[in-house]
Amino acid sequence: MSAASGTTRLRHSSRGLAEISTETPAVDPAGNAGTPSRLTVLAGPTAVGKGTVSADLRARYPDVWLSVSATTRAPRPGEVDGVHYHFLSTEEFDRLDAAGELLESAVVHGRNRYGTLRGPVAERLAAGETALLEIDLQGARQVRQSMPDARFVFLAPPSFDELVRRLVGRGTEDAEERERRLATARVEMAAAPEFDHVIVNDDVRRATDELVSVMGLSPRP
Repeated sequence: MSAASGTTRLRHSSRGLAEISTETPAVDPAGNAGTPSRLTVLAGPTAVGKGTVSADLRARYPDVWLSVSATTRAPRPGEVDGVHYHFLSTEEFDRLDAAGELLESAVVHGRNRYGTLRGPVAERLAAGETALLEIDLQGARQVRQSMPDARFVFLAPPSFDELVRRLVGRGTEDAEERERRLATARVEMAAAPEFDHVIVNDDVRRATDELVSVMGLSPRP
């Protein structure tokens, strides 16, 4: 966290996971001191429920803009291009990356590439909108380098065993892919103290409520 964001302290939530908080308000990406950041970055391990929490937030706060990531992986059943992800060929992804059109990009789980299109994020923030990026750990670290005054939130599972249960239960990966994702998840979970806030996704509604509070949004039914 940048010095402009105030003193950072590490504390433990009632659920036993480390949480980082600030003693003074963050500076927003436009540089307005003393006002909450309009950009929130949500990251966490595979199968933790980032998409589910983000969807719940958007259902209750449709005015919050959710960035759609780009990826080189193939769509899963039911996924729609431009809605769930921008599904790109490796060549197109490389072209965008080389042109500096990605805010962040990374190879995730040792196979596919993911990234955030820079233009839409800049446009929404310039328009004064509240924006949410749902990305992986590598991407969050890159965004912190370029936009250190954003708000960084780590979504954690109640336990690693529960994460395994969720990953197996969704049935979208074969055994080899699951093991690759779980190996990545172990590394990602160890990075939770890097984030400004840690939210445990033990219940989607409760986790979304906590994210709403962290983002400074007005409570809604």
